Amino acid sequence: MRTLAGIDVLLTRKKDLLVGRRLGLVTNPTGATSDLRSDIDALRSLPRSELVALFGPEHGIHSDVQDGIAVASGLDRRTGLPVHSLYGPQKKPTGAMLSNVDVLIYDMQDVGARFYTYLWTLYHVLFAVAERGLEIIVLDRPNPLGGELVEGPMLDPAFASFVGEYPIPIRYGLTVGELATLFNQTARANLTVIPMEGWRRSAWYDRTGLAWVLPSPNMPTLDTAIVYPGTCLFEGTNLSEGRGTTKPFEFVGAPWVEAEDLAEAMNRRRLPGVAFRPVYFTPTYSKFSGQMCGGVQLHVLDRALFHPVEAGLYLLSTLSHMYLDRFSWLPTSWEGKPPHFDLLMGTDSVRRQLEAGVPVPEIVESWQIGLEGFQEKRAGLFLY
Repeated sequence: MRTLAGIDVLLTRKKDLLVGRRLGLVTNPTGATSDLRSDIDALRSLPRSELVALFGPEHGIHSDVQDGIAVASGLDRRTGLPVHSLYGPQKKPTGAMLSNVDVLIYDMQDVGARFYTYLWTLYHVLFAVAERGLEIIVLDRPNPLGGELVEGPMLDPAFASFVGEYPIPIRYGLTVGELATLFNQTARANLTVIPMEGWRRSAWYDRTGLAWVLPSPNMPTLDTAIVYPGTCLFEGTNLSEGRGTTKPFEFVGAPWVEAEDLAEAMNRRRLPGVAFRPVYFTPTYSKFSGQMCGGVQLHVLDRALFHPVEAGLYLLSTLSHMYLDRFSWLPTSWEGKPPHFDLLMGTDSVRRQLEAGVPVPEIVESWQIGLEGFQEKRAGLFLY
């Protein structure tokens, strides 16, 4: 059964919610109908409401800006609408940005991992709307990794940042609409979630019938999203996570890594659902730009068995032991806060355990109690 995203349901059955209203839209290219018409065009064409402002996340409303780069506000050259950046000095909409908005609509595709910043744009938007007594409509979309499995430690509020601001695990198994409901238990906004039709919790994105629109410049395929919860952790190290290649997050390596040795060491671990192939790659930007790196590509052979966070930790542990004199954690994050790896993990305990030589299965076991509590909590949020 083909999935209808929240925008399709809104336009076919819920248009009355918009009648007579001035609309603001938080979006990027993933905000599109099932026939790939942009939300911007679809909402501008409605006869009894008016789209008055656009709000852009990291990478901008056109997803043309690379990661970590502040996005400027301005005017959309096609529509002439004001575009308010929510990735730069201001990550939360201000009163001035919302001054002529009655209803704020949020529609962007997430990738199922806590450190993807679009979740935290939603989080801040909920609080901004609540503070001003406005309404917000969140248009639901599939979790690309399905809605059944969860993995990783719960975020410790002491490590809150724009890659994690609320206590959820790395892989949370919720849709963006379900997350909005969870966040709104704190924000208390006037929230309406428009659910999808035809989505099941067991469905990965390629079972929805929806086209994959790049959520961000370094998320080209579903294969990328599947490994991302584990390999994004290498952002916090001096190894390349594959940015600047055609396989971001599927490649991991550095100029001083012997690809065949690393692949052999990882394959000896016989991790479920994944094989490691030796690769050589030369990033065109980001870490080691213009330098040939040795490393591995993660090939997911059975995604139902594959545990990306656990696999990422095994890869970190193996590399840190093989290259004890070369491997290092980056000392600070792009926010100028403690080690970026700790912000990605949502805790410093995992880094400390790895440094102490704690076996990965023991590290994984240490977060299970937290996951059990989260499993109980999230069951009350299910829309599907």
